[in-house]
Amino acid sequence: MPIDYRASGVDIDAGNETVRRIKSLAKSTFTPGVLSDIGSFGGLFALDRSRYQEPVLVASTDGVGTKLKVAFMTGRHDTVGADLVNHCVNDILVQGAEPLFFLDYLATGRLSPDVAEQVIAGVARGCKQNGCALLGGETAEMPGFYADGEYDIAGTIVGVVEKSKVIDGRSIVAGDVLIGLSSDGLHTNGYSLARRVMFDVCGFSPDTRVPELGTTAGDALLAPHRSYLKPLRPLIEAGLIKGMAHITGGGITENVPRILPEGTAAAIDRSAWTVPPIFRLLQDRGGIADEEMLRAFNMGIGLVIVCAAEHLSRAVDTLARAGEQPVRLGAIVAGRPSVQYRRTV
Repeated sequence: MPIDYRASGVDIDAGNETVRRIKSLAKSTFTPGVLSDIGSFGGLFALDRSRYQEPVLVASTDGVGTKLKVAFMTGRHDTVGADLVNHCVNDILVQGAEPLFFLDYLATGRLSPDVAEQVIAGVARGCKQNGCALLGGETAEMPGFYADGEYDIAGTIVGVVEKSKVIDGRSIVAGDVLIGLSSDGLHTNGYSLARRVMFDVCGFSPDTRVPELGTTAGDALLAPHRSYLKPLRPLIEAGLIKGMAHITGGGITENVPRILPEGTAAAIDRSAWTVPPIFRLLQDRGGIADEEMLRAFNMGIGLVIVCAAEHLSRAVDTLARAGEQPVRLGAIVAGRPSVQYRRTV
């Protein structure tokens, strides 16, 4: 008997239906710079050169990791897309860039237009909240490559910053101070360890209500990865920031040193902030060492700012007016690029 593409596991009609559904979602994010429509071979974007003397484009690509496994378990697919966008926004924000446009890649074994629509709705929501255009993307159906009901999603963001305002940490010196901004849960890192503790060690299901967390295990793990774009814009525009670190994989321990120049280290007071309940639960139930916790999770701090000591009060006041509760984490000291955890600084 003749074999067609559908019999091989690829449903072109489902792909077309998916594109039809997400086209309006993507168009709802379009900004004045978008010159192309969804379905073009490449997305076109015109940079407003009148806003910049020396524009520098900043790009980043990332994924959501095994947080997706929680989405599969709960059947909730409308949050991971926004997680992805916010993660990427923060990655370029720490260099001073504001987002211009975003591209997504969704791959699955068997394409479900309903699931794809939920995922891309989250992407579109994240783009709109960050003033970023969803310029295009790719939906790939690859039978036999992914387990039934599973998918992967990744995204690429492009932003822009004035060359003279690039934030790269080069001016950081001993005596500067570190400010922390809170995370909303695990964000998008540490999920392989968290899932093992929550579901294997504790025996929770996604619907299990966990008294220590005041919510279900599934809801706690699906807490959104927040964007820091809006509260940080005033500080960036005022030139108060010397360096920033997005606390993702590797935690505070490995991300803060990425912005430190030679001859400097970050001395961080671990008693400066209260670790949220979900991290305490994971450590206690999993018997996880302090060092491992600080490398696997953000521990309640999603972004770290470095500024001059004389700008501390102004920076803290500006962040507080934006609705943040900034924490003074410690200070820059002499040493090799690393994090030195202390109880007092």
